[in-house]
Amino acid sequence: MRRSSVTGPVVVIGDTLLDRDVEGVVNRLCPDSPVPVLDETTYVDRPGGAGLAAVFAAAQGAEVALVTAIAHDAGGARLSSLLAAAGVQLYALPLAGATPEKIRLRVRGRVLLRHDRGGTPGDPGEPGEAVLQLIARASAVLVSDYGRGVAGQPALRAALAATRAPVVWDPHPRGPAAVPGVRLATPNEAEARELAKAAPGASRLVTAARGAQALRDRWRAGAVAVTLGGEGALLCHAGTTPLVVPAPASAEGDTCGAGDRFAAAATLAVARGALVSEAVQAAVAEASAYVADGGVTAALPAPVRARPDRPAVEAGPAFPAVAHGGGDRIGPAAAGAVIAEVRAAGGTVVATGGCFDLLHAGHVATLQAARQLGDCLVVCLNSDQSVAGLKGPDRPVVPEGDRSRLLAALSCVDAVLIFDEPTPHAALSWLRPDIWVKGGDYATGGGEETLPEAEILRRWGGQTVVVPYLDGRSTTDMIAAARAGGRGTPGGPTVTRSGTTAVRSTAEGAR
Repeated sequence: MRRSSVTGPVVVIGDTLLDRDVEGVVNRLCPDSPVPVLDETTYVDRPGGAGLAAVFAAAQGAEVALVTAIAHDAGGARLSSLLAAAGVQLYALPLAGATPEKIRLRVRGRVLLRHDRGGTPGDPGEPGEAVLQLIARASAVLVSDYGRGVAGQPALRAALAATRAPVVWDPHPRGPAAVPGVRLATPNEAEARELAKAAPGASRLVTAARGAQALRDRWRAGAVAVTLGGEGALLCHAGTTPLVVPAPASAEGDTCGAGDRFAAAATLAVARGALVSEAVQAAVAEASAYVADGGVTAALPAPVRARPDRPAVEAGPAFPAVAHGGGDRIGPAAAGAVIAEVRAAGGTVVATGGCFDLLHAGHVATLQAARQLGDCLVVCLNSDQSVAGLKGPDRPVVPEGDRSRLLAALSCVDAVLIFDEPTPHAALSWLRPDIWVKGGDYATGGGEETLPEAEILRRWGGQTVVVPYLDGRSTTDMIAAARAGGRGTPGGPTVTRSGTTAVRSTAEGAR
């Protein structure tokens, strides 16, 4: 296979869904209806649709950016977290309506029932300049269309038509036609039959060949590869004789996601300089091995799997719930509602973040200054797990449930969102605030470029700013002084109340 250095990110564009596999056992029928009762034992959340294709590509070591539409609801929050954990850079477009979800109820690996929710697809919002530049500098682009509107967004289609990067198009019968000139289109048999309006009665290969040629002519595509499940793929490219690429071995198993694996593998191969025929052969081998090895559950990287200590009923598919309740200002539902209301009125969304362990006057001053910059303030709060990873096993002093309630009680805070990751990048990709506020100690490093969140904000045209700290307040020194028996430290006043000592020191801010 021909190979060259990849000079830009692999960009995946399309509709992302939240998939959940619920595994359980059936031992009885429902008493009021003759249907089986599933007793849930485990569950796994994962990105579906274009999100799954992006996860597959990132797992192969590529730099992957996903352009998709994410709603401001719990499902959207969960997707942002899962994609960040998989190493996918998320360029989220606004999405009207709800995040689409597919819930599969399974017994011994077999699907008993699939429950879809999310309703009628909402219209995706306009891409920002950062998204258009991303497409222009891509090494390859995969359009993973699931018929929910992203692939039909006019500005995205114009950018796809203008890019010099090879484009692979994985179509959907409810979606738009491929942009003219794509390098490769990858429908499956059913999609090719429906899209090409193939007449019945011909053999399987004849139907696939006719459909591929019709789509290639209609879309002015370089090539069309029709995937044939366990039989491999049929490639229609130069000339009139198609190329049949057989699967290396017949495999039985869960085929969910096999089409996404095929399209992602073909895109990576094209990005690395492979001919289309070589890319299709590599994709057939990848998809066949994927099914043989156990399908999507075995293929996903470990960070994408569900945390066993976060049961599905606790918080739904979202960032962690507050451990001890929380009220109407805490959690993804509260944050999403606040943001939707402010944006509907044309207002400005402000966000800030940190550990906020032992809330003190310096924290409050920063939060008040942040709130004055817009029409709402969402606080991204490090969970107990996140704080321990950053600060050590003896932190936090105050658990996340209490920290979130204290913050939510402040008049300057409109919502609190708890996140598990070391950084708030996943939360920010979902919130998409207009302004992200950091405390004053970041101002000493030479400007915005020192802020780790600055690049994330630029994806949707947001702005990072710094506000001054109230000098002489530090959570770390407060804890150290309290543990030293309230003796204080040289160089500053000490105030003791209920066993807690505050000392003057270099400002630590929200940490």
